[in-house]
Amino acid sequence: MRISGMAVLMVLAVSACQQSVKVEAAFDAKAAAFIKQEGEGRIDGHAFLKRHYGRATHAVGEWVYLIPSTPYTRERFAKLYEGRKFMPATGGRRIENTDPAFAEYTRKTKAESNGRFLFEKVAPGDYFVATTVTWKESEYAVLSKGGAVYETVTVTGREEKTIKVVVNGE
Repeated sequence: MRISGMAVLMVLAVSACQQSVKVEAAFDAKAAAFIKQEGEGRIDGHAFLKRHYGRATHAVGEWVYLIPSTPYTRERFAKLYEGRKFMPATGGRRIENTDPAFAEYTRKTKAESNGRFLFEKVAPGDYFVATTVTWKESEYAVLSKGGAVYETVTVTGREEKTIKVVVNGE
């Protein structure tokens, strides 16, 4: 009983450390509409984080999101990630005023057991590719390590080959 009580206190303490931020730009469905068009683009990716001792941890079974780059999403990513491409699993930021329509203008796929993923029939445009890579140091650990990562990708519509992207927070 004492361990579970301690776990609850730790989770509450970590949750309290999260900072809420607001996105000032309004979500514009017209600016994001290109994601719903069918294109010839293909994004072949690999998502992982390298731990401090060199071992890679892959985004095994995680959702990978393809998000159109618009003024709203650029501000959103700038505020969440604070100029980096990695946000820690604990103590990060959250958007308090997410527009519900935002989710309708994203695509998602699951990463395979090796962290690889694929988006096909992608229309030309600028995108964010985002996912999470987390792990626990032991079976008894309460808090996760790792976090959210993203990369930017541009599909021009003139590619002859698949666009390769590595999403690793760097």
